[in-house]
Amino acid sequence: MSDLPYRPNVGAVLFNAAGLVLIARRADLPNAEGAPGGWQLPQGGIDANEDPRRAVLRELAEEIGTDRAEIIGEHPEWLTYDLPPELLGRALGGRYRGQRQRWFALRFTGTDADIRLDADPHPEFDAWQWAPLATLPDLAAPFKRRIYQVLATSFAPFATPIPPSGGSE
Repeated sequence: MSDLPYRPNVGAVLFNAAGLVLIARRADLPNAEGAPGGWQLPQGGIDANEDPRRAVLRELAEEIGTDRAEIIGEHPEWLTYDLPPELLGRALGGRYRGQRQRWFALRFTGTDADIRLDADPHPEFDAWQWAPLATLPDLAAPFKRRIYQVLATSFAPFATPIPPSGGSE
């Protein structure tokens, strides 16, 4: 199966004004409390000839019901992961060995009410929350952990609260 290609993919590290990151729980995995791998960052495939920056906003709209975000950073390299042997031939339609991902840091410009996991008729996620960036590697499925470690380091400068705007009194 190692002759299978990687699926082109984008991922979103969506920061709120408090410097926390949106994570979502996969609806198709057992939801045992504390079980790693059920929580992940929004991500999805890149359509043919689609610009990755456009794809990441499209994926946010599809997966969390809103694209109210602006790109504030981009990891400089494509990151890849291989599926574990038990998922090869089953996950990703059985056509890929894993994913080749372009990751973006985004600032959420909406409100929590804008996040609608039920916007898609077949939701990928059944719950979401804001979490510290540094916790991502511990939440990730083992085969994605290395990527989440890279992202926690690469996007650390964005994990700080934004001071409220407004004039001085």
